[in-house]
Amino acid sequence: MIRLLNNRNFIFLLAISFGLILPQPSIWTKVLMMPALALVMTLATIKVPNDYFLKPSTILLPSLFGILMTYLILGGVILTASALLISDHNIWIGFVLIAAVPPAVAVIPFTAILEGNISYSLSGTVASYLGALLIMPLMFWIFIGSGFADPYKLIQIMLLLIVLPLVLSRIILYFHLQDRIAPISGMLTDWGFFIVLYSIIGVNRDLIFVKPLMIVPIALIVLVSTFVLGWVIEKIGMIFKIDKKNIISLVLMGTLKNQGIAGSLAIALFDQEAAVPSAVYTIFMILYIMWLDLRRRWQ
Repeated sequence: MIRLLNNRNFIFLLAISFGLILPQPSIWTKVLMMPALALVMTLATIKVPNDYFLKPSTILLPSLFGILMTYLILGGVILTASALLISDHNIWIGFVLIAAVPPAVAVIPFTAILEGNISYSLSGTVASYLGALLIMPLMFWIFIGSGFADPYKLIQIMLLLIVLPLVLSRIILYFHLQDRIAPISGMLTDWGFFIVLYSIIGVNRDLIFVKPLMIVPIALIVLVSTFVLGWVIEKIGMIFKIDKKNIISLVLMGTLKNQGIAGSLAIALFDQEAAVPSAVYTIFMILYIMWLDLRRRWQ
């Protein structure tokens, strides 16, 4: 039992199962999502050396690739597939929201879990959040016809989930506390993700079961946007002989979106059905990360 409770994939499956079977406590756990993710981010960014920020030339290319993967590649695939398969207007809006939001902040800790290039993912994620301040309102105006995006919300998310963890990780490195934290770092990361994933699924659980047939095209689009697109990105990276650690970062930035922002906007501003794509995407995201982790161990 102790071994299971320390097994990352078991913890992720537990989050899915509890979110679908026992969603009621998610009303209270959702307030812990941001602090839990901030903790996970802090533990992940400890591995980013201080001198990385003193080399602007090394940051520029990953930043550009982050924006490219998040908005042009992943956003383009989501919008194209949705235009072909979705007829319900509210579901279409839900996918537009997903395509417009920046990458999941969890890209950075997932990069650490999968042993990718954390610095590369950090640069790409930060650049994508900065780009979102312009790209989100533009995409909403083009595809929905409304410029309601709140830049202050994105700034708050950046401060809490990127800037604060970076500062805390520098403090940990300065006082040489990383070795003391190392034995429990993995456990804290996995159970931090449990809180985040369980809360997202639990809060949206009823939406998933309202219209089961409606889930089929949504699941197909999300499948293409994660498993299929990730495989394509990986193969292209191998063809061009890109460093394996950088490929992991590109795959994550090119497949994972911030469903928290998309789902919140959907629930606050549109019909409840607009949040369904975000909930389904969250489940597939967990399964996709589990698959990548299992495959890494097999290899």
